[in-house]
Amino acid sequence: HLRTSVARTARCFLLVLLLCACFPHHYTMEAAQDAGFNFDLCARNALLQDKGFQMPKTMKTGTTICGAVFNGGVVLGADTRATEGPIVCDKNCEKIHYISPKIWCCGAGTSADTENTTGLIASQLKLHALTTGREPRVVTAMTMLKRMLFRYQGHVSAALVLGGVDCTGSHLYTIYPHGSTDKLPYVSMGSGSLAAMAVLEHGYKDNMTRDEAVKLVQNAIRAGIFNDLGSGSNVDICVITREDPKVEYHHNYEAANPRRFQSARGYKYAPGTTEIVSQSVQAVTPLPSMGVAAEGDAMQV
Repeated sequence: HLRTSVARTARCFLLVLLLCACFPHHYTMEAAQDAGFNFDLCARNALLQDKGFQMPKTMKTGTTICGAVFNGGVVLGADTRATEGPIVCDKNCEKIHYISPKIWCCGAGTSADTENTTGLIASQLKLHALTTGREPRVVTAMTMLKRMLFRYQGHVSAALVLGGVDCTGSHLYTIYPHGSTDKLPYVSMGSGSLAAMAVLEHGYKDNMTRDEAVKLVQNAIRAGIFNDLGSGSNVDICVITREDPKVEYHHNYEAANPRRFQSARGYKYAPGTTEIVSQSVQAVTPLPSMGVAAEGDAMQV
């Protein structure tokens, strides 16, 4: 055994010498000094700030999404508020996305990332179903989503709650932006996830009925709406069952926080209410119409 170990060490040493001889530029002192972190961009950003350039700031995202498994299916829930930092840009958006007829997904994070990520995986899952000739499984959709998000190392801001039913039963997953996943009987994600999880942990039990699961998810989303500034407006509910061929998607299932005080006259303002500071009119020259050969059809640009 000692002879074998000495021979193995000698072979490794000869291999290192051969690599150094073949690639000498990879083992120089300059390469060693260039290794590690590069802070050149930090110095550039500091110089731009000194000259008065405002660096872009990240927008805070806010959402409450959750789900729960019951005896025979899965219930998903989400709020309907979309924010741009401190601004509520949409009071009634849809955060529950279609993946396949029996698989749906709630999205938190950047709305463009969640919309495009779920749409991309939905098309890929449809091609997979057409290729195999079988209904897709929930674990297949989960694997496609986590691989796509892991490829971008968290730079695609999509935190997802995936739920559905297939031939193996009811399944519920959480998928984080960096690609890690959890499989649990009840989950929550988003900025209001702590409030929603408190309700889920208090009220969840095994073998719940459909109505009990819907009520639990509804109360969890309500907790996020009333305890998280990034969540608000209405409650959306999606019920997926094995027996029913159609998914029950209830947009605005509950108006949890309606506007209490409204003007009886409405909020329509007459023209001229807002002062016009400046006004300019520019003439627009129409483009000439262009034609093609006599044998073809006329074309206008």
